[in-house]
This record gives sequence, C-alpha cells and structure tokens, in this order.
Amino acid sequence: MELQLDGKRALVTGSTNGIGQAIAIALAGEGAAVIVHGRDAERARSTAGAISAAGGTAAAVLGELTDQAGVRSLADAAAAAFGGVDILVNNAASTSDSEDWMAGGPQAWLDLYNANVVSAVRLIGLLTPAMRTAGWGRVIQIGSAAQPYPLPRQAAYSATKAALSNLTVSLSKELAGTGVTANTISPGPTSTAAFRELALVFAHAHGLGDDVDAATHALITGPLANPSARLTEPHEIGALVALIASPLGASINGANLRIDGGFTPTVN
Repeated sequence: MELQLDGKRALVTGSTNGIGQAIAIALAGEGAAVIVHGRDAERARSTAGAISAAGGTAAAVLGELTDQAGVRSLADAAAAAFGGVDILVNNAASTSDSEDWMAGGPQAWLDLYNANVVSAVRLIGLLTPAMRTAGWGRVIQIGSAAQPYPLPRQAAYSATKAALSNLTVSLSKELAGTGVTANTISPGPTSTAAFRELALVFAHAHGLGDDVDAATHALITGPLANPSARLTEPHEIGALVALIASPLGASINGANLRIDGGFTPTVN
C-alpha cells in the first residue's frame, strides 16, 4: 500500500530505541523525512544514520521536553533540519522509579505529569499553528494499555496515559475543520528491551534464573495474557502509526486505537 508520505516531515520524540525507534523507521520507510529525538547524542545519531543508510531521510536532534525552553529549542532544530513538522508523534515518556502508590508524594505525580503530558502539550502548542496554516497535519500520541486498564503498581504512569488520551479527544475537536487530526495509539505488552528487563526481574522472582523466554511465556499466559497469545512487535506499532499519519488516515480522528493483542478489557 502506498501511504503517500513523500515530502512529509515527522518529529518522533523518544525515538532512539524501542517503540519510538520503530515508528521513526516506519515513517522514513514510507518516504517521510524524520527527526529522530532523544537525550543521548550517540544513540540519536545511530538511529538517524541507520535510516539514512537504508535510503531514508533523517536528522538527529537532542532536546529536553520538561521545560518550555527545551521544547522551543527542539522545535527550532526541527525547523532548521527540514523546514517544519507535518507529523508530530509524542512518544517520549517516563515511568515512576517506585512501585508504591504514594512514593515521592504529590510532587512525584506532578513531575511525571509534566514529563508525560505537559511535554506533549508544549509541542502541540508550538507545532500545530503551522499545521493549521498549511491545512494538513497529524498529532499522534503514544498511549498505553494502562489506559483504561491501569497498572496496579504504576498508578501515576497509568494516570498520565489516561490524561494524554483524554486531551487528544479534546484536541481533535479544537482542530476541527483544519485538516489536522489527533489520535492516540495504545500498545500493550511489546517486545522491547524494557520488556525483556521486566521479564528478567520476573524470572528471578519466580525461580526461573535468567530464562527470559520462560518468563515471557509465563507472563503472556498469566498476568499479561491476551487473546493473541503473543507480544506486539515494535514494527507493528510503527506500521499503524504510519497509516494514521498518512493521507489515508484522514477520517481517523479523536480515536484511541489499541494495538495490544486484545489485552485491554472491553466494555460492552
């Protein structure tokens, strides 16, 4: 399928590894010029270099998202690289250091909200005016199965993902009639380095030694069971983002699209 992304310019935050990296690669593979964003210069350059080596177009940009000055710097760097941004993918997110519900107190919740929600609001505020003027644009938030199915030991993180999904619906209404759409894509358990670390901790806690494969099987047939009986692969999420980002996704707006193998319970 030709997704008609040639000439489009995409910024993917947190795209030096994992799901974000897969999204950047997918968009570049469909012809978009991609701004690879992260906080580690070597990893950002490596991802951008891999995209370029595969025939795509990419630039590496560093930037802090937790304050307005950092986001402004990122937006300016994106403009310098390709002249602007047509597709914004808010993928970067932090998790809480502790599993305790009130560890760190209210300030820990505020810090995580700033990192996961307000950072996206800052970029939306800076980048969507030009999209409105152009009459075309895409804002895509990377959510989580933690919304609407909160994780029992990551309460603050789950709450930020719920807020992100909610504000995206509001944003789609704010952008009505402009040619700019706003959607959330919510992955479930995904085969990433972070998941493998989780599986290793699970293995140690359940007498499986370092057998990550056995731990993964126990997780996806137990607490993380889903009807597809597998982990989602990052490239599958990248493909869905590319479709939603394309002109073919023009009528998908204000949606929260789950890509979790059926992990999230549905309400009839």
